[in-house]
Amino acid sequence: MTTQEDTRYEAVRSRDARFDGEFFFAVETTGIYCRPSCPAVTPKRQNMRYYASAAAAQNSGFRACRRCRPDAVPGSAAWNVRADAVARAMRLIGDGVVDREGVGGLATRLGYSARQVQRQLTAEVGAGPVALARAQRAHTARVLLQTTPLPVTEIAFAAGFASVRQFNDTIRAVYARTPTQLRTDAPGRAEERRTVAATAGIPLRLAHRGPYPAGPVFDLLAAALLPGVEEVSGERGARLFRRVLRLPYGTGVVSVDEAGHEQPGARAEHRGGWLDARIHLTDLRDLTTAVGRLRRLFDLDSDPYAIDERLGADPRLAAAVAARPGLRSPGAADPEELAVRLLAGPRESARLVERYGKRLDAPCGGLHRLFPEPDALADEPGPLGALARALADGTLALGPGADRDDAEAALRRLPGMDARTAALIRLRALGDPDVAVPGDAVAADAWRPWRSYARHHLLVEGQL
Repeated sequence: MTTQEDTRYEAVRSRDARFDGEFFFAVETTGIYCRPSCPAVTPKRQNMRYYASAAAAQNSGFRACRRCRPDAVPGSAAWNVRADAVARAMRLIGDGVVDREGVGGLATRLGYSARQVQRQLTAEVGAGPVALARAQRAHTARVLLQTTPLPVTEIAFAAGFASVRQFNDTIRAVYARTPTQLRTDAPGRAEERRTVAATAGIPLRLAHRGPYPAGPVFDLLAAALLPGVEEVSGERGARLFRRVLRLPYGTGVVSVDEAGHEQPGARAEHRGGWLDARIHLTDLRDLTTAVGRLRRLFDLDSDPYAIDERLGADPRLAAAVAARPGLRSPGAADPEELAVRLLAGPRESARLVERYGKRLDAPCGGLHRLFPEPDALADEPGPLGALARALADGTLALGPGADRDDAEAALRRLPGMDARTAALIRLRALGDPDVAVPGDAVAADAWRPWRSYARHHLLVEGQL
């Protein structure tokens, strides 16, 4: 029988990028951990150990490979698919909740004790919330060190570390380099980094696994643009999507390029890649949160191989899947904003922005306002006001750690909320991969657990 270890070893031996982020392997003789698609020579099988997360490998004393950068891989697709406490915890940690509110705040949001959260995460991913947040902070710090000219002390606190000493110790443990050495290792001269940081924000590579047909995602975003908050420029195939984000410590303006890049070194059928992005932030402590929200908007952590295998087996979708392998189901950068927009419609949403939206201190091109917070809309009449009040008082939670069933039940209880709108909010704002929207001609069972993706295929095909 083929064991899980056999499968993992074959994935490493074939440098299969499909498994990047699903597990990590470490080499006992070198003290280094890698992603499965690492282009280095495959180590001897008896020297390899496997981990469910980068944090677990770091906890065992292994440092990140400088060649394959395992800390920068896409997240496990399981955390978007699953709806249990561990998946919700992973989404919240990715949004920076542990850095802002501590383990106690994470546990409160999940409705468990801190001890229960620690036990469940350690059992599933080999590391508790503190270790997972530490690994995330280290990655954020590396990005800032290698893309900005900011002083090391400022980067330490921007990445979420409590002290410079903690920052230095973590960077040495994770990367076997000092912060200064890590900065020196970055490609490009310091002069170039200073110019980039001053003029174009923080440049990022948003990694994904497998093929990524960006065109249909950009088409959907362009069709529902909200003036002042979002904009799309350029010709199809080379478009730039830009939008304003409200973040925990300030605001941000983010841009994502439609033209993606393939990961070199992997077999062609297993190749992943990335989208280029840039982020301007008023407070650098928001970097981790901003990246997480972009990843959810562009559905970058999904597993296109599992989705295509299931949907491609159905005669109704086989041709569509073959024409657009890896088609994503876009989520939301701001779930509360999207819920209001889906209920209000385009024209009313534009009115809300003009009447209630706070102006940016420094407008950027056509972007000049934030979408209004629920508090500001609480006095609106009818269903819109009811939704805003439920969001403002916590009766309805739509954040990354929300329970999807509870959220939909709360939506359905709101006056004037129809089943179709509630389902669309669940699909986009909550990122549920398996939503059947009432009124759509979507097979109820044949496409489980990927009905949201089936719906996007039908939209692209003009069948909805």
